[in-house]
Amino acid sequence: MSESTLSVIWFENLARGDVALVGGKNSSLGEMVQQLGAKGIRVPDGFATTSDAFRAYLRANRLNDTMRETLGRLDDHKITLHQAGTRIREAIEQGDWPDEIEEAIRDSYRELCRRAGVDDVSVAVRSSATAEDLPDASFAGQQETFLNVRGEKALLAACRRCYASLYTDRAISYRQAKGFEHEKVALSIGVQRMVRSDIGGSGVMFSIDTESGFDKVVLINAAWGLGENVVQGAVSPDEYEVYKPFLDRRELSPILEKTRGAKEIKMIYAGAEGGETKNVPTSKAERGSFVLEDDEIVELARMAATIEDHYGQAMDMEWARDGETGELFIVQARPETVQSRADAGALKSYSVGKAGKEITRGLSVGDAVAAGRVCLIESAKDIDRFVDGAILVTSTTDPDWVPIMKRASAIITDHGGRTSHAAIVSRELGLPAIVGTGNATHVLHDEQEVTVNCSGGDTGIVHEGVAEYEVEELRLDDIPQTKTRIMLNLANPTAAFRWWRLPAEGVGLARMEFVVNNAVKVHPMALIGYDQLRDEEAKAQIAELTRGYEDKPKYFVDELARGLSRIAAVYYPKPVIVRMSDFKTNEYAELLGGRAFEPKEENPMIGFRGASRYYSPAYRDGFALECRAIRKLREEMGFDNVIVMIPFCRTPDEADRVLEVMRENGLERGRDGLQVYVMGEVPSNVILAHAFAERFDGFSIGSNDLTQLTLGVDRDSEALAELFQESNPAVLWMIETLIARAHEAGRKVGLCGQAPSNDPAFARLLVKAGIDTISVTPDSFVQVKRHVAEAERGA
Repeated sequence: MSESTLSVIWFENLARGDVALVGGKNSSLGEMVQQLGAKGIRVPDGFATTSDAFRAYLRANRLNDTMRETLGRLDDHKITLHQAGTRIREAIEQGDWPDEIEEAIRDSYRELCRRAGVDDVSVAVRSSATAEDLPDASFAGQQETFLNVRGEKALLAACRRCYASLYTDRAISYRQAKGFEHEKVALSIGVQRMVRSDIGGSGVMFSIDTESGFDKVVLINAAWGLGENVVQGAVSPDEYEVYKPFLDRRELSPILEKTRGAKEIKMIYAGAEGGETKNVPTSKAERGSFVLEDDEIVELARMAATIEDHYGQAMDMEWARDGETGELFIVQARPETVQSRADAGALKSYSVGKAGKEITRGLSVGDAVAAGRVCLIESAKDIDRFVDGAILVTSTTDPDWVPIMKRASAIITDHGGRTSHAAIVSRELGLPAIVGTGNATHVLHDEQEVTVNCSGGDTGIVHEGVAEYEVEELRLDDIPQTKTRIMLNLANPTAAFRWWRLPAEGVGLARMEFVVNNAVKVHPMALIGYDQLRDEEAKAQIAELTRGYEDKPKYFVDELARGLSRIAAVYYPKPVIVRMSDFKTNEYAELLGGRAFEPKEENPMIGFRGASRYYSPAYRDGFALECRAIRKLREEMGFDNVIVMIPFCRTPDEADRVLEVMRENGLERGRDGLQVYVMGEVPSNVILAHAFAERFDGFSIGSNDLTQLTLGVDRDSEALAELFQESNPAVLWMIETLIARAHEAGRKVGLCGQAPSNDPAFARLLVKAGIDTISVTPDSFVQVKRHVAEAERGA
């Protein structure tokens, strides 16, 4: 008998071309066993039943007529979807195994036991449809998986249930939606030795950023116990991101993000006899710690990159860590199906204007905005009352919800991560979703009008009422070329990946203080002097944020470096200019623990800010932590494209003092290619440009502060708003003069501000003056490119 007609085939005898025989999941497992074992990809041992075995089972039990008649009645609306699915599943589960197929499964299970050295090895029994994981359909979670199955009798029963799961309500509905003929889809069963992740950990990973399609990162989600909770969205998992281009450089630690999830429950074996699993609450220690160590995160990322390279496309994978051996295994791998089909020539930009108060927040899926009425449904048995076009709110986004998900305008859940099944399906349907809010079903109610705002990066916000918002489509295939280099102003690391497709020349301004405010949240001096803090409430909040850090200042360094790394990664190896912290004293005071370290000033805008802080005894140690974060970013993480920029540097003597403090903290201009720029925002920077040029490698004109200080107009004053004009002749003289003097000294000079996007005449002036770079917000990038191109043509 030829292999193609066998009932059972071992993974090592399968390849990815065998989809018609054993489905997408099992053919992929065989491919990895055959081709990638030598490259460090570990796949648990196992075998697959064939599609021929499935069809033989249906024939032997005369099920084809039953299925055809039942589905025909469904199409004629004579029975409901639930009635049709129930009838077919019951008929399949009551069938008898043909002798040859039953014996083949029993023999293979015995051989698997022999290989494992166990009498009744525990196995995972997974469904693998022969039409699944196509470029335009994920089929994720459509069929069932059964874990911790032991013994031949239990295995045969689980295999019947796998066959039956081809006709769950959600699977029937999904095939109808995708236009697949039911009879042409067969089912293969994968029988795979269980990894003891019940006492270890498991999760899902993508070789691409799931929201933006940024192709240089691996996204990993992790939770304690068996992996079904992550896939189904029953827990809020840890999230890690790793930069792929640095994975071959063993001396680097390219982990861009580590976010600790709540991990509320874990799935474990229910008993020694096998066949059952159960969810139990996680311990405080488990909830408060990361599932994976840094070396394990990097090892998994290398596996993802290896698998992606072999398949030649972005991949969606499931992994498991054995709690007994500590080994990491890949238990599934399939093509990513959403970003691979995205229109690379178009980029939609959503901007929210007037919005109601924030009700809750979570992880955003998609980068869109939707507004409407809430339809809160906590149980799948109540989905019949869902209102088309409503915003679905539920506790967990189980695959059973698929039939109504496509009728929703947005989705909000209490639990789940960005790799959960519902998140995947939401992306596939093009729906904005906010998952893992923790409390959506408690704070939202039926008929309530809300706005689902996923436009701000990784964090999605639910606003009260219908917000004002605009959507603009940026076409990337008709952006003109310019000699003047156009860069981006980026502050929010969680939104940075969204703009990777823009053909920018790097990042002209990355605001450190934004990262400190949103990711670190703690005043650096409060971490250094934590034991002496008298504000008990702030102290408790800091303790929670820094959990796991005995050295609390290291928390500041790690969080700041990782936040900046997401910005540095977007355009590596193009330059990314990071401005050291430029909070005003009133803003620093708002950080946790900050009030104890900040003076009260009448006019903080021109007070104790920028360079003057860095060498002051009041902040010098805090600046040292900023320097440590930049060193980590450049030296340990590998982002040597980062340029440091000093803001609000009033005199050359002040520049010398700052550069000396930087040297003391391991940041020496010129060493290892480090460049140091200065903001051109104080009139003295222009007047003494040659002296500043001796100390810095370049200038970046901050037009807001330069306008404020040239005209003597408080930029925040409503009464003087009409006088605040960047196009004022005095301001333009300052800009033109600084460009000229910087070039005379052989220094580069750029401008970071919105004026070139709002005023074509301003863009023409900059081009005529010979500006090297213009840095703008991403949503105005295309407009500025056009203004600059017109200016260059007219020059």
